[in-house]
Amino acid sequence: MRILVVEDDAKIASFIVRGFKEAGFAVDHAPDGEAGLVLAGTTDYDAAVVDIMLPRLDGISLVRRIRASRRTTPVLFLSAKASVDDRVKGLQAGGDDYLTKPFAFSELLARVQALIRRATQTPEATRFAVGDVTIDMVSREVTRAGERIELQPREFTLLAFLLRNAGRPVTKTMILEHVWDYSFDPQTNVVDVVVHRLRSKVDPDKTRLETVRGVGYLWRKHD
Repeated sequence: MRILVVEDDAKIASFIVRGFKEAGFAVDHAPDGEAGLVLAGTTDYDAAVVDIMLPRLDGISLVRRIRASRRTTPVLFLSAKASVDDRVKGLQAGGDDYLTKPFAFSELLARVQALIRRATQTPEATRFAVGDVTIDMVSREVTRAGERIELQPREFTLLAFLLRNAGRPVTKTMILEHVWDYSFDPQTNVVDVVVHRLRSKVDPDKTRLETVRGVGYLWRKHD
């Protein structure tokens, strides 16, 4: 899943971006409102975290423009202002949630995950299975034939992407776009490395995760 973070404070932005990456998200960061508007208009995001006080284009105006373009990306506003009027203004502008600074990243993560679940309107998608492999997006638990498997955040996100696309091949570029940042070189072997690690943990008998030569990877569906 991909998150857009629009925050001009470098320290806060670094804190948020690092937190989301450690949780397994791909993250794009914009340091001002205009840069955020460009990214929001050219990329499909699962959610956006937007500071209200931004240079070049404030967060309220940014979200109004996003909504005017008919994009429904869930938006969580960040602000040092905690009054009811400020929260109402943000929600009326098209925001879906509002969190005041300072905040704990765990709360930010939980709120963003809730926005994504609400936007997809598919509660069953938070826990699903393909064959004997089951994944829970909330508890981040993975089991194979009933046995729990410990995965690193990036391995977990890759597995979720493969399972959601079970039965159809996905390219390395698609994996990079959904699991990593666009800044990665498409020629890098980072996908192969993580697929190898994932396969050793989840598919040691090589009956589930298939390498499609010249294309990418395919998670097989099992009747």
